[in-house]
Amino acid sequence: MARAIWSGAVSFGLVNVPVGLYSATEDHDVHFHQFEKGTTARIRNQRVNEKTGEEVAYEDIVKGAEVDDGNYVMLSQEELESVEPGKSRTIDISDFVEAAEIDPIYYQRSYYLAPADKTAAKPYLLLARAMAKADRIGIATFVMRGKQYLAAIRPRDDVLILETMFFADEVRDSARGIDQLPARASVASKDLTMAVHLVEALTTKWDPANYRDTYTERVEKLIDAKKKNREIAVAPSTEETEGEILDLLAALQSSVEAAKKHKPGNTRDLPRLRTQKAEDGGSEADRKSTSKRAAKRTASKRSTSKKAATQKTSAKRSSAQKSTAKKTPRKKSTGRKAS
Repeated sequence: MARAIWSGAVSFGLVNVPVGLYSATEDHDVHFHQFEKGTTARIRNQRVNEKTGEEVAYEDIVKGAEVDDGNYVMLSQEELESVEPGKSRTIDISDFVEAAEIDPIYYQRSYYLAPADKTAAKPYLLLARAMAKADRIGIATFVMRGKQYLAAIRPRDDVLILETMFFADEVRDSARGIDQLPARASVASKDLTMAVHLVEALTTKWDPANYRDTYTERVEKLIDAKKKNREIAVAPSTEETEGEILDLLAALQSSVEAAKKHKPGNTRDLPRLRTQKAEDGGSEADRKSTSKRAAKRTASKRSTSKKAATQKTSAKRSSAQKSTAKKTPRKKSTGRKAS
């Protein structure tokens, strides 16, 4: 059973709803350890003094903030704790806004909010249904693990979801530091119409099950193949020989035609990952055993080939002798005896 990573209360007006915070997502990435090449020795990271090369104990480490001219201001853990946000246990909803007003760029990570106990179920459900009926999202702030968060709380099927958000000064302005923005470009009406047709042709009903992390799946298959002393059979690469399509309208028209066979999801054109027996995989003993088995198979094949060749030669000789016997006529007897 999942455990709450934070517990407190959602506050709106004078109403407090005791809740627990649970992770709504999980990481399925394949995590690797580091080893020295050719060995099974793990690589360990150590905190080392760059001048002496000696390892430094964790309790002897302080934090430093870089300032002008490459200098640092050193801060102890006690000094940092003195300015931390208070250990508040309240998610304080200060405003309600329309969902369409929030640019998704501000969303950071999703969590589930759940009633802390049976007594919190009724006010929790009341808040969820009131927000759903009003079609509003609550904007709140709260403190978790010594850090203050901006959050959006929204209802979904009588369940409240909390999205941590970036503050305004954490979202970069696209107009600054990004070249080649289409500020002065123009779009032909024909191109726009055809592009809209393409968007409509590729439009489907949203189903998250149609989209998979295909890279992680292929990495897991590679790991499984290596465990079984197999390797990935890499297909020969085919380079594109066609030139770049310079006519945007023609490209859009071709895309619209191709979209008639469109299937939703990101796996429709994914090539199948094939494996084959590894050529040089396994230990030295495995390689010797494999070589012996291969040698026996080769010797067996040679012996079989020799027997087959001998049998074929004997059959040919027998056939030739029979053929000669048929062609050579027998001498007729004259009935005379030699004197």
